[in-house]
Amino acid sequence: MYLFTSESVSAGHPDKCADIIADTIVDRLLQLESDARVATEVFLSGKRIVIGGEVRTTAPVSEGFYRLCAIDALRSIGYPERGFDETQTLYPEAAEILVFVSKQSADISIGVDKESGELGAGDQGMMIGFATDETDSYIPAPLAYARRIRDTLYAHARRHPDLFGVDIKTQVTLDYGSKKHFETNSPRSIHTIVVAIPHTDSLEIDEVRTAIETVVAEQLEEDPLFDRGSCRFIINGTGRYVAHSPLADSGMTGRKIVADTYGAYAPVGGGAQSSKDYSKVDRSGLYAARWLAKHIVASGLAKKALVELAYAIGYAEPLNVTVDTLGTARKGVGDEALAERIAEEFPLTPRWITEKFRLDRPAAGHFLYADVAARGQVGYDDYPWEKLDMLDWFRSLPGG
Repeated sequence: MYLFTSESVSAGHPDKCADIIADTIVDRLLQLESDARVATEVFLSGKRIVIGGEVRTTAPVSEGFYRLCAIDALRSIGYPERGFDETQTLYPEAAEILVFVSKQSADISIGVDKESGELGAGDQGMMIGFATDETDSYIPAPLAYARRIRDTLYAHARRHPDLFGVDIKTQVTLDYGSKKHFETNSPRSIHTIVVAIPHTDSLEIDEVRTAIETVVAEQLEEDPLFDRGSCRFIINGTGRYVAHSPLADSGMTGRKIVADTYGAYAPVGGGAQSSKDYSKVDRSGLYAARWLAKHIVASGLAKKALVELAYAIGYAEPLNVTVDTLGTARKGVGDEALAERIAEEFPLTPRWITEKFRLDRPAAGHFLYADVAARGQVGYDDYPWEKLDMLDWFRSLPGG
């Protein structure tokens, strides 16, 4: 055996609640003013929600604006579920919401908003883009399966709020059979599936485990890697999971960046994406790096690609563009030459990235940052930074 594991969490997980509230604020402020600057953090514990940070906007927003963002976000997630009382799940209207939001420092604006119209990076840091041909989404298979099961169970909980809650975690272990198969993106089977899903007092644990295993098995029954007879299921390992939501575990923005990106299959960058506007390269730089890595793999230049971008606060141009195809490049493709050609062709400044993906225009039918926070920062074809719109150029490169 050669095993690798990734996890995912649903929108109802307390950390995701924090991310979704923060990005609801980002969405709404950018919809009011496309050049607003936003960096708000959210902390949930029990029935208390703390919103802090700094913004720059001319829009008339009050503390009530932030409170409404929080309540609307929690409602959209599915709180409260019908089968749980106020000691078991979060009732948004019952939450005490504290707001500590101040104006963004003028010292940051000096370097970010330039007279030329260019944007300087809103912070320093390095961002990682990764892609693999292991799945159609170019996301590592263990994470893809964890997300697939998460989405199935979250939808099941939303359909049955009298029985199940929305604070869900999933984890999938794949068996690659050998290190060689791991390196060549060839998983052999689903080894273990771990699920934590809240249930009402009316359900016994055996009923929960049977019901959830059945739902998951039905989702995977046509999958060639799944064998119900040999796959190990661990469902609600403690035997009881009734109290949930921030009442049972605190939540904070930025704590799920591994699940949000590549499921520990590749490095993560210097910071989280949620809670920040597009001038913060923790967000925009990640999207650009993922777009590049996905194109490298989808064009057939390599089976895997890792792209690092690095920025300094106040400077528009990236400090470096580095490509590592992890020994999987097609003959004639050199990582150094590939990085050089990419840096020559694509400016990769915050302004270029913003305009390329229209990051200053979150809207239904385009994308919403709150939806991205709920599902994951990369890996979904409807995100603008997942569009394969430059394949011809990548295929024209030497070795392509």
